[in-house]
Amino acid sequence: MEENMNLTAERSLEIITKQIAQSRKDVSKDVGQSLFIAGVCTMGMAILIGLCTFITGNSAFYLLYFTLPFVIWGITLYLKRGQAPAPSSLIGTIVSKTWITFGIFALSFFIFANLYDMFMARTESIEVYSRLVIKPFRTILLLMGMCITITGYILKSRWLVWCGIIGGLGGFIWESFYVTDTLLARTFDLTSYNHIQHLVPGIMIAVLAFVGLTLPGMMLKKQQ
Repeated sequence: MEENMNLTAERSLEIITKQIAQSRKDVSKDVGQSLFIAGVCTMGMAILIGLCTFITGNSAFYLLYFTLPFVIWGITLYLKRGQAPAPSSLIGTIVSKTWITFGIFALSFFIFANLYDMFMARTESIEVYSRLVIKPFRTILLLMGMCITITGYILKSRWLVWCGIIGGLGGFIWESFYVTDTLLARTFDLTSYNHIQHLVPGIMIAVLAFVGLTLPGMMLKKQQ
């Protein structure tokens, strides 16, 4: 009797372990596709905005980034039409809530930073504005990297963990120490620098989106 109970307990544990592994596999496939779509959309939007600001010199094109979440959402729905949704599970719920939290914090901070910068630009001198301006890009990169890394740990994906660390923390440090601006200032004269600086942010966002979103999405899809 006791031996049968032990076998039953072992069998139950084996079934639960297999279910968790299968759930992680299903969620990884869905997350991989979502990351890939988000990465490609972000890269495309960054390049488009970069070219528009480079050609026209009008920074108003940066407002197009407000539409990015809706573009990603719409394209994701279109590409996933007819596909069976990932089965509901604890792992899927945790991953979903993680990204929802990132979306709330990142979008809220982006809106606040832009409204604050617009207000300060209209009410303060250029000297004061240059000291108080908020640059949301670096903080959003850090939040995104944390989110990707946490997702990697949940799904037990080393590629996702390292891409999150490199893309998020590396991008944050790169932007915080103004590496791009320093390199441009040492390479170009003032006139060329003022012109080309409109293009560089788009290139940087595209590169970091590839490292933090597109590449890990590709790796997760290949693992299936």
